[in-house]
Amino acid sequence: ACSAAIATSLSKPEAYVAVCVTDGHEAMSFGGSTDPCALGCVYSIGAINQENNGALTKAISEQLAAHGAVPADRVYLNFFDVPRANCGWSGRTFAG
Repeated sequence: ACSAAIATSLSKPEAYVAVCVTDGHEAMSFGGSTDPCALGCVYSIGAINQENNGALTKAISEQLAAHGAVPADRVYLNFFDVPRANCGWSGRTFAG
C-alpha cells in the first residue's frame, strides 16, 4: 500500500507513516477537468531530496494507476522537509 511505498522510498519505519485518502474527486479539478486526479503532500523529517522524491512519485503513481484510479499525468505530489522541532508525536516533538 501507499504507507509501505512511503516508508521504503524515504527509509523510514512504516510505524511513523500516516496516509489519508479522501475519495471525492468530483470536488477536485486538475487541468480544467474533474476526471479522477490526486494531490498529495509528503511531510518528512529529513529524507526529502530529488532521488527519494522521484522514487516515491513513481511508486505512488504506479499504485494509483494499477488500481485504475488515477493516471500518472493527473497526480501532483508536494514534498516538505520538516525540522524535528516542528513535528510532534507521542506528547513531544522529535527534537526532544
